[in-house]
Amino acid sequence: MTPLRILIVDDHAVVRAGLRALLDQQPDFTVIGEAESGIEAIRQAGAHQPDIVVMDIRMPGGLSGIEACEQIVDKNPGCKVIMLTSY
Repeated sequence: MTPLRILIVDDHAVVRAGLRALLDQQPDFTVIGEAESGIEAIRQAGAHQPDIVVMDIRMPGGLSGIEACEQIVDKNPGCKVIMLTSY
């Protein structure tokens, strides 16, 4: 079975590092990239075509995780998004 390709999106580097450390331990997952903003997430998703995006809802830069999610799924219909929040 081909590992699921995952993009991690969060504005906090420590959160991204923690998620990567957890996911890298799983043989069925491959972390293909990280992004710290919604705009960067859209760019990375277009370039790497992830199967799953793990994304924070609230991010700086004028584009929320929800708005980025909409654009990513519109451009990559097969991609699934798991939203994270601390609220």
